Amino acid sequence: MNIRKLFDKKKCVFSFEMFPPKKESGDMGAMLDTVNGLKELSPDYISITYGAGGNGGKNTAMLASAVKAAGVEPLAHITCMGSDEADIDDALKNLTDCGVENVMALRGDRVEGIKEGSFSYASQLVEYIKKVNPALNIAGACYPEGHVEAKNRFEDIKNLRLKVKAGVTHLNSQLFFDNEDFFEFIQLIRLAGIDVPVQAGIMPVVKVSQVDRIISLAGVKIPSKLSRLLSKYGSDPVAIADAGIAYATEQIADLIAGGVDGIHVYVMNNVTTATRIANNVKSLIARVNEGQ
Repeated sequence: MNIRKLFDKKKCVFSFEMFPPKKESGDMGAMLDTVNGLKELSPDYISITYGAGGNGGKNTAMLASAVKAAGVEPLAHITCMGSDEADIDDALKNLTDCGVENVMALRGDRVEGIKEGSFSYASQLVEYIKKVNPALNIAGACYPEGHVEAKNRFEDIKNLRLKVKAGVTHLNSQLFFDNEDFFEFIQLIRLAGIDVPVQAGIMPVVKVSQVDRIISLAGVKIPSKLSRLLSKYGSDPVAIADAGIAYATEQIADLIAGGVDGIHVYVMNNVTTATRIANNVKSLIARVNEGQ
């Protein structure tokens, strides 16, 4: 199933993201439990991040195959940093052999000591995938606060236009914690002529340890409202999980009210978090998809 077509049928698409085992010999049994737990929440699709280890994304492909077997459409990530065309060919074959029809084309994080390879930007990867396998549907990433390496948001949007022109059919946003940044971003990209659907990426902060990593990797800001929650409840694992889920729920409710094309939840393989979020917002999503 072409995931892009979901946006023609629903006003608000709802999906989860999970990651495969880091090692090829990782515990797929635990992964299958996670897949089955997420399936029960009726997501429109599940995306799977690109496995580390330089094995052609075999764990990503294997997990995508499990998601598809469970009756949920997978969106498999593929990154190009440090890869040449043969590496991408290998990764695409692994995915298509597993029945994957939708991929998320990403550059990937720069890693010290690893050269760029044949691709410098995600747009180049999109162009290559379209040439090698035009039947694949390609999604892409976007950054409401701007990519950390871009000089400014306008340069980032210019690059985003190139990615969409290359063949990206819908976008999933990087996580953010201030909805006004997202709404402003949508206005800017629409003015720039980018008209593909955009899902808002939401990560419930259920552990204080997540925050430093989020800031360092994604460069997102922490609003004062969230900062107060972290300060007040951060030393209590149960309380911070409750507070983080409440904050994410409020974000999602506001985004749906604002007409967002979809919600993409970064659940970090935590079925409990996914379940609480899904239960909190299912009536809101059902209402908008029923045209109310």
